Amino acid sequence: MHSKPPVFTDFHSDSYPQKVVSLRATGGDREAETPFHQHHKCQLVMALSGFVKCKIADAIWMVPPNCAVWIPSQVPHSNKISSNAEVCMLFIDPDVEGMPDKSCTLSVSPLVRELIIYLCEQEQRYLADSPTAKLVDVLIEQLQSMPTEHFDFPIPAEPRLNAIASQLMATPADRRGVGEWAKQHAMSERTLARLVKQKTGLTFGRWRGQLHLVLALQKLTTGDSVQRIADELGYESVGAFITFFKKTLGQPPKQYMKQKD
Repeated sequence: MHSKPPVFTDFHSDSYPQKVVSLRATGGDREAETPFHQHHKCQLVMALSGFVKCKIADAIWMVPPNCAVWIPSQVPHSNKISSNAEVCMLFIDPDVEGMPDKSCTLSVSPLVRELIIYLCEQEQRYLADSPTAKLVDVLIEQLQSMPTEHFDFPIPAEPRLNAIASQLMATPADRRGVGEWAKQHAMSERTLARLVKQKTGLTFGRWRGQLHLVLALQKLTTGDSVQRIADELGYESVGAFITFFKKTLGQPPKQYMKQKD
């Protein structure tokens, strides 16, 4: 039995003169990741099902349900799509005003979600005075008012922090404190804490917490149990993980995901 490859059409957004074009992609039987690339048009990545994890410049961004990752013009990035995921991508001319100038996660309202899905089904070489062009204007106006979320894990270029980030991603259950990490990389605890704050804007604990948030959202989206996620991220109990999640996103994991369905 042949495995099903991911479906990525040979789509070159910059070859379209239209200010906004769209693409709907389907994942295959296995996770698939695009090579690092960049383009003139900005990109919005929205998962309809499954998950997308974007590597953008110096951070990893998670695309949970009812959210989308915004990637500005000419920013190198790579997208990892889970098996059998359904993903919509918008490509928006950087001359369109009112859009974020930095990578971020946008909340997506039901209206924006449906507008994006509908646009993906239309002829992309639409005329400037066509109904599709009018729909694009409404979509842009709605996107400009969407609130941002913080679903990223910064990966600093500084060699020692970059090495720590790689280790944390490889073994997210590692619960060593900042002092132990500092000792491993021949720094004082104060130096490491100051360096993390300087390069990421976060304390060491919040920095690691961002990774746990990204991974937890990914695992919740693919149906992992809260118990299993707590174990894989190294929490002493399910209750400790739920407390962390609720403190970060305002709701327990199951309630948060149910709201996002």
